Amino acid sequence: MRFLRVLALLVIPWLAHAEPLPFSPEQVGEAKVIYVDFWASWCVPCRRSFPWLNRMQAKYGDRGFTIIGVNLDLRKEDAEKFLANYPATFPLVFDPQGELASRYQLQGMPSAVLMDERGNALARHIGFMETNKDAYEQEIVQLLEEQ
Repeated sequence: MRFLRVLALLVIPWLAHAEPLPFSPEQVGEAKVIYVDFWASWCVPCRRSFPWLNRMQAKYGDRGFTIIGVNLDLRKEDAEKFLANYPATFPLVFDPQGELASRYQLQGMPSAVLMDERGNALARHIGFMETNKDAYEQEIVQLLEEQ
């Protein structure tokens, strides 16, 4: 029971991070659920996540879901090389100074923050594992139904 209280004290402030979205209206569109994916060219799990992210964007984009990729490479050229091999079908933001990463207190790579259109954090993912894809997708569907 003590573990649950400690966990709640750590997780609740992390989830209740409501600030205006730092993305343009063109990037967000009519989205009800926004999956902000933080990635870098050197991140091996990021390579595995991009095909899945593209599928999720294609599958749920017309239901109010969008993905915004936030690249954290220091050099844009590194990100462009990555994207030549692992293209993205979703909007991208380049954040070489890590301002968004700091704002959302990332704890690993890749990381994702699922949020509503007002900027309220609904869920977070740290890392990307093939075995979690179905659970991530179920979470997306559930959040779309709730919004």
